Amino acid sequence: MKRIALLPEGSVSHEAALQLLGDEPAELVYHKLISDVFLSTVHGKTDYSVIPIENTIEGSVSLHMDWLVNEVDLPIQVEWVYPSMQNLIGDRKEFVADSGEVDFTRIRQILSHPVATAQCQQFIRKHAPQAELVNAGSTTEAVGIVKEHPGQGLAAIGTNLGASIHKLDVLAQRVTDHDNNYTRFILIGNQPLAKLPQQIKQMKTSILVTLPEDFPGALHQVLAAFAWRRLNLSRIESRPTKKKLGSYYFYIDVLESVDSVLLTAAIEEIKALGCQVRVLGSYPSYTYQELISEVL
Repeated sequence: MKRIALLPEGSVSHEAALQLLGDEPAELVYHKLISDVFLSTVHGKTDYSVIPIENTIEGSVSLHMDWLVNEVDLPIQVEWVYPSMQNLIGDRKEFVADSGEVDFTRIRQILSHPVATAQCQQFIRKHAPQAELVNAGSTTEAVGIVKEHPGQGLAAIGTNLGASIHKLDVLAQRVTDHDNNYTRFILIGNQPLAKLPQQIKQMKTSILVTLPEDFPGALHQVLAAFAWRRLNLSRIESRPTKKKLGSYYFYIDVLESVDSVLLTAAIEEIKALGCQVRVLGSYPSYTYQELISEVL
């Protein structure tokens, strides 16, 4: 049975891992810090790590990207998309009005990870503007605190899974400001997954390109190697190399397998320009709709 490291039980990472794995048995190993998630697989304590790297609303998760690029050397084996829909969680009997409806004005504090709280501002301002917003290390930690302090007017923003684990009520479903709030997850590890969720429809290759020096047209020349071969780039992002001020690498996602003749030739052309190229992984990419259709 494979061992998989991920962020705390009841987190969006936990829900996303269950979505990817389906009925495939695996031992899930939870960590509070993303650094421990990475290092668990680096040190061989787990076979894979689940890493959230991009969000519809917040964009790239810079800390996680930097760990993937600068701190570890673990290839990406698969990526998938999962909705980051948060809910308001608490003990319903603390907040129920005589009408039987939840009275959000009775909430004294709302706890959550600051990123989750930031994604729910419209709901909070409309329904519980009086509530003090308190930061927690994760949405799971926030739900746990609410569970441990009954009768104090506390609520948390977290997942349905988190509410179920801590045996609390969902006071309001889908309280995020945007319905299209999705997170892109990757599974990293030294070996490909023996069993994939479904037949592969889309392969993706992630590469890092570091320019030899800053000169006019350098990035244009790199992109031209993909453009004239009609290779589709789904993402390009610059990040500091951490070597000196003004020095950047480019993270590029190409919708093609690294084994394809066209992508192989493009990489060789880029190297011929004097650029350094590192392949972070060539892997199947699944949308949320694809994974859902398989379950149904």
